[in-house]
Formats: sequence, C-alpha cells, structure tokens
Amino acid sequence: MRRGGGGGGGGMMDDEGRVEHAQIPNSFGHELRACLRCRLVKTYDQFRENGCENCPFLDMDKDRDNVVGCTTANFTGIISLMDPNRSWAARWLRIGRFIPGCYTLAVSEELPEEYQGMCQDNDVQYHPPRRA
Repeated sequence: MRRGGGGGGGGMMDDEGRVEHAQIPNSFGHELRACLRCRLVKTYDQFRENGCENCPFLDMDKDRDNVVGCTTANFTGIISLMDPNRSWAARWLRIGRFIPGCYTLAVSEELPEEYQGMCQDNDVQYHPPRRA
C-alpha cells in the first residue's frame, strides 16, 4: 500500500495505483459539497485539488467550473461507507459500486446535461435524483 499523491492527500492507493477509498472531508462546515453523479461528499477545496474518485472523467481537479457544475451544497444527510459491496444502505442508495467514503443520502439537483453527456461518453451510468 502507498499513500495517494501530494497536495491535500487523496485516498489510499494500492500497488497498481488504484484508489481504494475516497478522501474523507477534512471539515464539516458550510464548504461541504456532494458530487451530483455519485453523491460523494468532500469539501470544495478537496474536489478542486483532487477531483472525484468515482468520477475522474468529470475533470473537477482540472477545471474549477466543473466543481461548481458537478457538485452541490444542497444535500441531505451523510453516510460513511466502509464496505459498499456488503452494505444494504449502499444498495438502497444505489452507491454500492462506489469506493468507500462519505456520501450524501439525497441530492435534489440533477447533473447538468453537458456532464450527463460526459457520463455517456465514458460509458458510466447516471441516475437522476428520485422524485418524492
């Protein structure tokens, strides 16, 4: 095992360079944001510096406009997942295939269409938020 790259520290990486878990938010104030595709929760600065571990194709670490377009500060609740594959809550929330980390229970906004197109271009599913 080795620690992820510099600047703010990413998740742990295995010997082949794959991320094994997402960054944990280093603050729990008003600067928290949730990815609109996978619902991973981190601070704005963490998304800007390291992107989203589940959605690297959204290039949040390369363009701060992508952080604003692909994340939201309007979300409900946080759940920490250590073993998403075995968690009934992760299956219910449809996040069981993502890496361990902190996730929101719900977002009310949809990923903008241009970013939904990026998901399609990368053969990645996007599930819009459930409507009440």
